[in-house]
Amino acid sequence: MNRFQSRPHFVLLSVAIVWLSLLTNIQAMQPDSSADSIVWQDPNLHHLRLGNEREWLEFPEQAEAPSFASSFTAQANTTDATLRLRQQDVKQPWDVVLNDQPLGQLVIDENDMIVYFDIPAGLLAKGENLLQIKQPTAQASVDDIRVGELVVYNRPRNELLHEATLQVQVKDTQLDRLTPCRITLFNEQGSLQTVGAFSDSHTAVRPGIVYTSNGQAQFGLPAGRYTIFVGRGFEYSMDSQVLTISPGQTASIHLEIQREVATPGYVACDTHVHTRTHSGHGDATVQERMVTLAAEGIELPVATDHNVNIDHRPFAEVAGVQQYFTPVIGNEVTTKIGHFNVFPIAPDAAPPNYRLEDWESIFAEIYQTPGVEIAILNHGRDLHSGVRPLGPKLHNSVVGENLQGWKIGMNAMEVVNSSATQTDPMQLLHDWFGLLNRGYGLTPVGSSDSHDVGRHFVGQGRTYIRAPDEDPGNIDIQTAVRNFAEGRVLVSYGLLVDMLVNDQYSAGDLVTVTTNDEQLEISIQVSGPHWVDADSLFLFANGELIREHKIVAPAQNRPSRGVIWRQNWTLDKPKHDVHLVAVASGPGIDQAYWRTAKPYQPDSAEWEPRVLACTGSVWLDIDGDGRRTSAFDYAQQAMHRSQGDLEKLLLELQPYDAAVAAQAASLYQAAGGLWLSDSAQQALRTASASTRSGVQQYLDAWRLNQLVNLP
Repeated sequence: MNRFQSRPHFVLLSVAIVWLSLLTNIQAMQPDSSADSIVWQDPNLHHLRLGNEREWLEFPEQAEAPSFASSFTAQANTTDATLRLRQQDVKQPWDVVLNDQPLGQLVIDENDMIVYFDIPAGLLAKGENLLQIKQPTAQASVDDIRVGELVVYNRPRNELLHEATLQVQVKDTQLDRLTPCRITLFNEQGSLQTVGAFSDSHTAVRPGIVYTSNGQAQFGLPAGRYTIFVGRGFEYSMDSQVLTISPGQTASIHLEIQREVATPGYVACDTHVHTRTHSGHGDATVQERMVTLAAEGIELPVATDHNVNIDHRPFAEVAGVQQYFTPVIGNEVTTKIGHFNVFPIAPDAAPPNYRLEDWESIFAEIYQTPGVEIAILNHGRDLHSGVRPLGPKLHNSVVGENLQGWKIGMNAMEVVNSSATQTDPMQLLHDWFGLLNRGYGLTPVGSSDSHDVGRHFVGQGRTYIRAPDEDPGNIDIQTAVRNFAEGRVLVSYGLLVDMLVNDQYSAGDLVTVTTNDEQLEISIQVSGPHWVDADSLFLFANGELIREHKIVAPAQNRPSRGVIWRQNWTLDKPKHDVHLVAVASGPGIDQAYWRTAKPYQPDSAEWEPRVLACTGSVWLDIDGDGRRTSAFDYAQQAMHRSQGDLEKLLLELQPYDAAVAAQAASLYQAAGGLWLSDSAQQALRTASASTRSGVQQYLDAWRLNQLVNLP
């Protein structure tokens, strides 16, 4: 039976785990069978800082030290010994050194976890010993970490991790069979617990995480009390069990999950998937990636290793998971001036030349690659090779204008990247709105950018593409790619939001609005599994917020399983063509079974975790010309009719929204107009409110452009 029949039980269990994590009594941490094997222990957690400023406000203003060093006395070890420690919030490399000999590095992972290091025979000295945790070299990045609860055992690591054995089976109750899934294990203090197992053909293993492609796993554990969660990505429920396992015991547990978020007619796609095997960094081998794709429920994964074309089909067949997803050959074309995911690529095609140094040549090269129809701008606000494509040095985000005249050749852009989240989770959405208003028909994309097994996991950010989904192992790639290019998508990062206009039009569609229509009917639904909440719904027209609703949806009041909130609205017909986008948001998830990651390149030490979802754009054809007329198109027409006269331009803009006014402000300034002159400011005072707002938005962004480009 599913142990989470109601949300309150789930919340209480999560709160209990967090409360237990505050306990640091080392005796409570250790099984009795290990007590007599302890050589030395330090029960404290130590706050270390790499850099001069704190990384996050949750850390004290002053760190304990830049590194850790502790002396202890011991006897020489004639057999292998073990160091056990707890680590939290590790983002940069930290060496673990005993008596000037490296034991390894802390796991680069922000999660709270228990890890173990082998101490080879003879490394412990009789008498004084020195344990250090320190930076390997001078690092430019800031990293606040906690590390401690250190224990040295005179027992081998493998023996400690095999005091007991746990067998897990996970069944999909709707299909009545074992299912691929993720198993997450917490110890009594709420830390991810390293298990006694290694990845194999059916599993991918990291501290506290075991992915299984066949619904079953067996692994060793230290004796103790644990909480085990199982799930299968965003669409599925989560089950859990608490158990105490004794030395020498083999325990078996059977857990059950089921699909909660219905997505008929939509394919779950991750357009940004890496492996260490082919990208050269991260920690997921291509064999492990096959297991994690099946276990996270991704049906259309795009292989996007850096500057190589990779076909995952042979690896999926060897792993026996080809029935769960349809691989797509792709490539992350990683240039000095931007990263672009491109697909689908013909099997024998050569990779695009990534050494080109201007966008026009890069996009020409991409689209000349056999098979390619999609080019996605990845993580446009992140800094790579000194370039931030959508940052204010190169880009005016309000009007979607590249300040260097670079050709906008992509036809999609990431608005959510779950491995490279933004401090402001709405930032990339606003960048996308500006580009739509400029006339670029870009599809919004959610992706994981996963290079790892457990840290930033595959499929957390994803894109749902409108396409037949009955057989995940045989998805029609051409249909999916065509609908993706046309914007028939929903973006998911812990939530899903869908919108229907006049009972028939959804993302990617052009809505025919007749002259007799005075209003439009808008139906919106927010979906999510029982372990996710939503609290806000926003409706944007041309990027301007026109409706906001606070969602209050306790588990017992949800409309149905997997549906958090739904409502019908009436919208007055706009005066001109606009694009509509619905956005849903909710509290982030703190527990490591699906943690929402901290910002990759933060703008601030303060951060609020959020889940997020958006629809693709729905265009309203108000003027009846049968096409999508952008804000930029209307602004050009207004500029032409005004013939450079500012007062005439302001009159022309009166019927339009702020997005059109912002585009007109950009065009007027490019033509030599001076918005900051006294006469222009005087004329602007008589303009409509929407015109004043649009011009001001443009000028605010323009001032930022000027500021960051000062010599």
